[in-house]
Amino acid sequence: VRWMMYWIVFALFLASETFTDLLISWLPFYYEVKMAFVIWLLSPYTRGASLLYRRFVHPTLARREKDIDAFLVRARERGYETALRFGKRGLNLAATAAVQAATKSQGALAGRLRSFSMQDLRSLPEQ
Repeated sequence: VRWMMYWIVFALFLASETFTDLLISWLPFYYEVKMAFVIWLLSPYTRGASLLYRRFVHPTLARREKDIDAFLVRARERGYETALRFGKRGLNLAATAAVQAATKSQGALAGRLRSFSMQDLRSLPEQ
């Protein structure tokens, strides 16, 4: 559980770091403070990630639980519909390509088969 809390808080930190690096990276000792913050999060003595998770992340997730569940249900339905649509499209493309290849090669195949007569086939050594 402690590692789960750490990785959730660390992921939120990384997401916010993308923007804060652009805005305040010019401050003196910015990178040192950032490194100290990550060590504080990770340290088993300070348990910074657990503290931030219990104080901020968990209450926010608990308040938005119904919204998150509804979003996940919609995403699952859309994902299923999208996979089905792309699957149908892929099968249609594969069938079309197979039919086109068959029609293009039909003349060559028929010509090759017609070039053999029964006499030619009888003269082949039996194997």
